Amino acid sequence: MLLPNAERAEIDADKLRGYLLSLTHPVGRFKARFFAALGYSADDWQTLDADLRIQHLSQDAEPGAVTSHGQPYTIRAILKGPSGESAPVVSVWFVRRSAQAPHFVTAYPGD
Repeated sequence: MLLPNAERAEIDADKLRGYLLSLTHPVGRFKARFFAALGYSADDWQTLDADLRIQHLSQDAEPGAVTSHGQPYTIRAILKGPSGESAPVVSVWFVRRSAQAPHFVTAYPGD
């Protein structure tokens, strides 16, 4: 199943730029090294935004356990970066009960 309302997905620029692609963030820096190897950088965070929308939101999403706040989803798919390198990546999305658009939570190296 595809992520509901994937065309309206919300991805916070600060989540990408200040966490996932930040080489100095206390937690995010470990993920940033992985994404840097694929050719992504905090200076060009828009490329990761676009690639997640094109390469991940078009893939099957696995629903997680519904919480009082809403429905989580996980997408496991190959992400091809600007460097031409590809790797499996897991992206996590959440649809709040009070909203219909999925919200990007995080991404990390897949298995």
